[in-house]
Amino acid sequence: MNFQQLRSVREAARRGFNLTEVAQVLFTSQPGVSRQIRDLEEELGVDIFERHGKRLTGLSEPGKGILQIIEKLLVQAENLQRASQDFAGKTSGALTIATTHTQARYVLPQVVQSFRRSFPDVRIALQQSAPEHIAEWVISGKADIGIATEGLREFGELLSFPCYRWSHVVVAPQGHPLLKQTPLRLEDLAQWPLITYDSGFTGRGHIDEAFAAAGLKPDIVLTAMDSDVIQQYVQLEMGVGIVASMAITQKEGSLRAIEAGHLFAPNVTRLAVRRGAWLRSYALDFICEFAPTLERSAIITALQQDQAPAA
Repeated sequence: MNFQQLRSVREAARRGFNLTEVAQVLFTSQPGVSRQIRDLEEELGVDIFERHGKRLTGLSEPGKGILQIIEKLLVQAENLQRASQDFAGKTSGALTIATTHTQARYVLPQVVQSFRRSFPDVRIALQQSAPEHIAEWVISGKADIGIATEGLREFGELLSFPCYRWSHVVVAPQGHPLLKQTPLRLEDLAQWPLITYDSGFTGRGHIDEAFAAAGLKPDIVLTAMDSDVIQQYVQLEMGVGIVASMAITQKEGSLRAIEAGHLFAPNVTRLAVRRGAWLRSYALDFICEFAPTLERSAIITALQQDQAPAA
């Protein structure tokens, strides 16, 4: 049994049993992948995959349990390498952060800048996508840390921490009638075409819930993933925007923000890591830089408890 065999099985499951894709990911040939899988099955004395001819079609019942063990073994192998680097006192390496556009654009710049001053030899990669993709990247090990407002705590494979609370604001062009509404009401908003986030992004769920609870059906004429895009279309007077409070850009005074914290439930940005993963010391420093309310010792305790073998 070797790690290449284990990786071949794991990637086959991840890549929809497409061995051509598995070979590309593992930098080998398709026959090589097939041989690795067959050798492991023969050693274990059980078929991990179901087949139609030579083509893999799914996991067998024993294979489902074996895959879980393989995932844990490979995670621990990665942990061993990371731990050895920490114990050797190395402060260089890579840190991959999967996050949304809003976090990457408005929250992370100062955090990354400060972190780089402390760890100039750490290379940072920012990956931006939807919360479900962020979760998938962290679970698969493609990212070390995931940051998003919605969805991260719904994945059992992730250990997530609340970081900070924020609210939505309404943005409208100068002179818009809504600027005279004090305090702003949902009924007032519902009279105008609205521009806001796609479903599943940046607290959109709380926006929908508020209108539904009030028995209102807003006319959401345009949605986008990016706060900048939403504000751009508001500037074109295509509608009134609802965006995250940290995303306000008053470009040349063309937009005005209206407090809307009383209209929509507050949101919580969460940071997630893969359960059982070993975080490099500098990764822990990054987390504490991003969320000063989190104590390093509490994070370590949560990770250690999660790494402990089941009784």
